[in-house]
Amino acid sequence: MKNKLYSVETKIKIEFYDVDSMKIVYHGNYVKFLEVGRCALLDKIGYNYNEMEKDGYSFPITKLNVKYIRSLVFGETAIVKTSVVEYENMLKLQYEIFKEDGTLATTAETCQMAIRMKDMETMFVCPERMIKKFRSAIGGN
Repeated sequence: MKNKLYSVETKIKIEFYDVDSMKIVYHGNYVKFLEVGRCALLDKIGYNYNEMEKDGYSFPITKLNVKYIRSLVFGETAIVKTSVVEYENMLKLQYEIFKEDGTLATTAETCQMAIRMKDMETMFVCPERMIKKFRSAIGGN
């Protein structure tokens, strides 16, 4: 995995509605767990989706890659480690989901591009306020 600049860990309780008839997490629900981790990271730096919207931007996912290694099961608590690896030209995050015993269950990566909402223009540089928030979180500036 690429150099991680800043990371946040989030606990996820595996609920009954997350699993299939064998009590194993349905593969599509891992994307929901990524979103929980992503929102926790954005909240921690102080530039979440509400702040993006106030600045006139949205950040749709442009790329998603998931590798399933071990299954998560009903009743356990998983840890989602969300790490930023790029934030100036796009938001690129890497994820590691661990079972409660510390075993790596899943790795993933997402990319998001800024879209200026007033004209739906794709931006190739992230909003300055977002960049400043990440720099502050990473370097303490």
